[in-house]
Amino acid sequence: MLAALIAFAAIVAADAVAQTQGLTFERAAYVTCREAHALPRTQRVALAEFLADHVARHRGITIPDGEPGARLASLVRGGCTISPDAYLFVVIDRAVAAEAGKLPKR
Repeated sequence: MLAALIAFAAIVAADAVAQTQGLTFERAAYVTCREAHALPRTQRVALAEFLADHVARHRGITIPDGEPGARLASLVRGGCTISPDAYLFVVIDRAVAAEAGKLPKR
């Protein structure tokens, strides 16, 4: 039963973000951390970057490569580990909010 649920979640998540092309915020915002974790790495990273770009634009900041981006990724991983049923968008938004003072403005 558990394996069937995991397989179903993976199918739903894959359908939600099957391609980064054509990915809409409305679809991406409702992917949970658990569903994102079930995605192949390339799709998971593309989804996270898509959502992080959205959050950064909304908050008027940029997310640079290197150490600041790695700090954000670490916060997102921690948030998803603590709350796997949280929406990935919310976890990313909270991570960016926590680090906003240390990130460059747009």
